[in-house]
Amino acid sequence: MSTSANTLHNATAAWREADRKHHLHPFTDAAGLAKEGGPRIIVKAEGNFLTDSEGQQILDGMAGLWCVNVGYGRKELAEAAYNQMLELPYYNTFFKTATPPAIELAEKLAQITPEGLEHVFYGSSGSESNDTVVRMVRHFWNLKGKREKKVIISREYAYHGSTCASASLGGMTAMHEQADLPIPGIEHVMPPYWYDFGKGMDKDLFGRMAAKAVEDKILELGADKVAAFIAEPIMGAGGVIVPPESYWPEIQRICKKHDVLLVADEVICGFGRTGEWFASQTLDIKPDLMTMAKGITSGYLPLSGLMVGNRVAEALSEGGEFFHGYTYSGHPVACAVALKNIEIIEREGLVDKVREETGPYLQEGLRSLSDHPLVGEARGLGLFGAVELVKDKETHERHEKNLATLTCRKHCIESGLMLRQVRDSMICSPPLTFEKVHVDELVSKLRGALDATAKELGAA
Repeated sequence: MSTSANTLHNATAAWREADRKHHLHPFTDAAGLAKEGGPRIIVKAEGNFLTDSEGQQILDGMAGLWCVNVGYGRKELAEAAYNQMLELPYYNTFFKTATPPAIELAEKLAQITPEGLEHVFYGSSGSESNDTVVRMVRHFWNLKGKREKKVIISREYAYHGSTCASASLGGMTAMHEQADLPIPGIEHVMPPYWYDFGKGMDKDLFGRMAAKAVEDKILELGADKVAAFIAEPIMGAGGVIVPPESYWPEIQRICKKHDVLLVADEVICGFGRTGEWFASQTLDIKPDLMTMAKGITSGYLPLSGLMVGNRVAEALSEGGEFFHGYTYSGHPVACAVALKNIEIIEREGLVDKVREETGPYLQEGLRSLSDHPLVGEARGLGLFGAVELVKDKETHERHEKNLATLTCRKHCIESGLMLRQVRDSMICSPPLTFEKVHVDELVSKLRGALDATAKELGAA
């Protein structure tokens, strides 16, 4: 080992030891991580690639955590933050004040979001903005004199964040069990997950059936008790679940019929990933409220927003003080970076590129893996994708304890590809800056990892 390599190795060991002593990781089994020798230390990133502390280059097929839409190393974003920090590093929006970046970004968001969403309430994360949904929806119905209209319906496998309120909105049972969630007033129904719940059924018929589960819950509880239905247009952390085409038109009909607010969680879907600015535009959804985060700054700084439709905004504007907000709501530096990030996406035509070129190419590449003995289904839309791993293609039987995907993820990383494992699916959401050559590399390395997994499991 060279001196340089020795130095890197020693630095990695020191970082891992300090990490073990002092750092509690999110969504991590600490004891399990320690047995594996500690975390991989990411020290650098450029374009679509990460570099770890021992020099391995890794193609980032997850855009960080669904968020680095314009790729890594964008000097323009660093300069936007630097210049704003020199001009005005921070001021709040509580004391009847505002800052130019927060105002200018609000105006820009009103232009690019679905029609009718003209106002934004800022936060710093998707969890915060979905937490705000609970507060705002209930306050809205109070202002309307319908104080019994409080229940929010969500879906199993949904992910809406990690605060007590947003985790309650989510449908992750493991999260609920650890913290005695959900909080009162949150109900869950089946997701539009055809591969798991609709085997042997026509997809459009299944889509209507999944939508009917929402209406059945409204009728069970009473429409006078149901305030809102919240859903990701495409379920992300739940396994990249793309609903049948029949699902969203029926959901919108049901919400309108029963006067239930429709909330689209675009935290993962937004800012170009589906080939439009937002998946609501791709799928022709007209939400009353819409949350966003992640891609708004390409992850360079924390920022989120809740877009508020005119009906709700008018009630709020006439309803006195809304006792809600965050220290960093509309943080000027984060807003300045978001404005520059949106400018880059527009200037480089990244939304059109996803819709017309790289999105279809990724979907074609993932579907080419359907011939693999482990792959039960390949699915996705735009630069979202998943391959579902099974033991038996005919019965959809899975391997126990997610063994196939945990093994596959290990082989992906060893080959220099960062993907995520969710239950029995390997999922990807690469930066919008991916070229076809990067898609080819992702698909090739994933196939190699599948081959290695099949050999290890004796399924080749």
